[in-house]
Amino acid sequence: MRYRRWLVVVLLTSFGCGVPKEKYQAAVDEAGRNMKSADDARQRADACEGKLRETEQQVAADEQRISELTDRLSALQQAASAASDDASRQRELVAQLAKTKETLEEQNASASAEADRQRKLAEQLAEEKNALQAKSKEYETLAASLDQEIKAGKIKLSELQGKLTVRMGERVLFPSGSATISKEGKATLQKIADAFAEVKGRMIRVEGHTDNVPIHTERFPSNWELSAARAIAVVRYLQDRNVDPTLLGAAGYGEYQPIASNDTPEGRAENRRIEISLAAPFQNLPTSGGDSP
Repeated sequence: MRYRRWLVVVLLTSFGCGVPKEKYQAAVDEAGRNMKSADDARQRADACEGKLRETEQQVAADEQRISELTDRLSALQQAASAASDDASRQRELVAQLAKTKETLEEQNASASAEADRQRKLAEQLAEEKNALQAKSKEYETLAASLDQEIKAGKIKLSELQGKLTVRMGERVLFPSGSATISKEGKATLQKIADAFAEVKGRMIRVEGHTDNVPIHTERFPSNWELSAARAIAVVRYLQDRNVDPTLLGAAGYGEYQPIASNDTPEGRAENRRIEISLAAPFQNLPTSGGDSP
């Protein structure tokens, strides 16, 4: 508008000053062109200003979008970090669980093995208990025939894991320092012989024992000879009473396997003894050459 007013003033001034019509028209035409150029320029400027505002708005929108994306990226990074930490904890937990499982499996295997061992031990103890409680025919026969001697404390009868043992003190069988069986001893041995007469396939072992009081006679230079002579005397007597001699054996141990202290008269009296053992069947005994393959 300001440019148009200036143009009018210029024209009036020129016209008033006697400018020729041609020049005037030319000036008017030039002014018209200038006005059009100015309008075009103004329109372009307005258009540029509009585009600038659009650009500014787009930039603002982009900046807002960038800000939102940045915030979202930050949140995602935090979530990823948290997820990584959680994954690490999960891996540690899985490792701990695997280790705990392995430990429990080892403990379970150990407990199972211990349970098996305890079960086998219980079975073994039960078998041993049954063996201890079970009495053989020979034991029952001897217990019945030697009832009075057992009650009088002259004889002790026991059976352990199939081994029957008759223990008799010296005074039951022999006079002191002698290997000659007494009348009372023969009567006792007769009962034992009767019980053993039908024994088959088992070793009947007679052992002689003394106390630690030394003996030195023409017949018995030491307790070795006395204990052996007494065991042999008992073996001969049993053989004479129809006990199979192939099952009999005699051994003298002298003073070297005491069952009581030799410091007292009572203890020495217990150590002076004859033991007759009915051992396990031959097939259960180890061979001289060891176990066969």
